[in-house]
Amino acid sequence: MSWILYAAVFGAFFLTHSLPVRPRSKRWLVKRLGPRGFTLSYSILSLAMLAWLIVAAANAPYVALWDQATWQRHVIFIGMFAVSLLVALSIGRPNPFSFGGARNERFDPKKPGLIRWTRHPLLLALTLWSALHILPNGDVAHVILFGVFALFGLFGMKIVDRRKQRLLGDTQWQSLRGLVAAAPFFTRHGSWLEILLRLTAGIFVFALLLVLHPIVLGVSPLP
Repeated sequence: MSWILYAAVFGAFFLTHSLPVRPRSKRWLVKRLGPRGFTLSYSILSLAMLAWLIVAAANAPYVALWDQATWQRHVIFIGMFAVSLLVALSIGRPNPFSFGGARNERFDPKKPGLIRWTRHPLLLALTLWSALHILPNGDVAHVILFGVFALFGLFGMKIVDRRKQRLLGDTQWQSLRGLVAAAPFFTRHGSWLEILLRLTAGIFVFALLLVLHPIVLGVSPLP
């Protein structure tokens, strides 16, 4: 695969992933597919585009930058366990500050949970996933791949902040931020049962990734 084709796949990936932040396009699709249909279709499309991009990186011209070391696998093993738990604890939770929030009207700024630490837990998870995967993949194509994702996650937080502030209005935005900042660092959002179920799901997903990684990508993630 040439660098030009690799760049084209990158462009297609970001083009499709711009749909959720384009209100007109999203409304048009939701009207025709329905909310659940849009979510399901977009999820399938996102996974397909991510798989295509990873395959494109693996088949791009190989230019080595550094060799893989054993310690890198230990770091990514521990880091990805944390990422799995972070996603499990935050996905589908009320979060008026970021994308992916569900039932945002139920958000309690005095008990924000993870939102006390970061307004964008899913984008933080994306950034950590990307940065961790740079370590054992020391070739130009993969450094570009995961480096762009890491930057996308970091800058995405600022972009979503601006968009949400515009949608909520400056007064409500500042009020919510102030209440969250004043909340204790450790607060429980939801019941202990829900938290336990989410942690269990995160552990299950992490174990599933360990099993599927060598099957799908041909590389074992184990140290």
